[in-house]
Amino acid sequence: MKNFIKPIFMLVAGTMIFSCSDDDGMGENPVRPSSTAHLYATSHNGSVTRYDINTSETTTYQTSSDDAEGIYYDGDDDSFTIVSRSSTSLESYIGIDKLETGVDLNIDIDLSSSSDLQSPRDIAVNGNIYVVADNADVDGDDTTADGRFFIYTKTSSGFQLRNVVTVDFKVWGIEFIGDDLYAVVDTTNKLAVFTNFSSAYMTNMNVSATKTVEVEGIVRTHGLDYDDGTMVMTDIGDAASDSDGAFHVITNFDSKFNTTMDGGMISIGDQMRVSGGNTNLGNPVNLAYDANYDAVFIAEVANGGGRVLAFSEVSTSSGNRSPQINNSLSGASAVYFYTE
Repeated sequence: MKNFIKPIFMLVAGTMIFSCSDDDGMGENPVRPSSTAHLYATSHNGSVTRYDINTSETTTYQTSSDDAEGIYYDGDDDSFTIVSRSSTSLESYIGIDKLETGVDLNIDIDLSSSSDLQSPRDIAVNGNIYVVADNADVDGDDTTADGRFFIYTKTSSGFQLRNVVTVDFKVWGIEFIGDDLYAVVDTTNKLAVFTNFSSAYMTNMNVSATKTVEVEGIVRTHGLDYDDGTMVMTDIGDAASDSDGAFHVITNFDSKFNTTMDGGMISIGDQMRVSGGNTNLGNPVNLAYDANYDAVFIAEVANGGGRVLAFSEVSTSSGNRSPQINNSLSGASAVYFYTE
């Protein structure tokens, strides 16, 4: 689908405004538009689609991967890095903004890692440290929960595997907040944190999380993203269903998480939940949240064969909402939102 539907982004007199239910439709919290506002979305067919929020232009990059999941854009060298499930490695493509836009392009790898991974999912970046969550069964016993984090260092010549950390739960989504790595506990409603992750876990080791809490109302979490004090997490519900997904918004997250004891629960009263038939959420596997726009972008893999969805005003409006952006993308697997 080539046309990027963008009713939440309206350019009026140089100001970008989110639509809402006010009679005048102008919204209460206009924000300045970024000169660059690109949403990158990966697919299980190996492609990366870039949606330009400011112009509605769509560009599709066919990468060297046959199956991509997890993406990060680095403005320093104008590159995006994907987690390739087919090559079981990191692949980086440089000079994206110098390429033609609004077309389909075949692009070649500029930097890569060795093929260390087995079943990679999400990626989290902290400086030149790239962490990949891998949900392959580590001990060969599928009755025990385990997963791994592969830690790479990005250099001018590629990605060097620094070490591997094995944890005692199944992994999926990961996110850095400062130097702390937050990780969803797959098949549960739990969220774990590893403090000072980049510096505290320097060698191959088996570790337990510094702290783990439950998030009330979530059935099975997968994706998470944090920006400016707000954490957003997805709930895929029953993985076999294409209509029971949701996402949870936790404002003032740092305080709420820090005051919840290890093994405790963040109550539903301290969150906002978006779910229901209007949302088109079934298996929301990955998301990106931007506090400036107060918008969440979601890779939905099940509903309609795959969608890229967006919801505005997520910190103030919950319930059975319709998405303001609803684009078909077969096998949608991950998203990353980049602004300047």
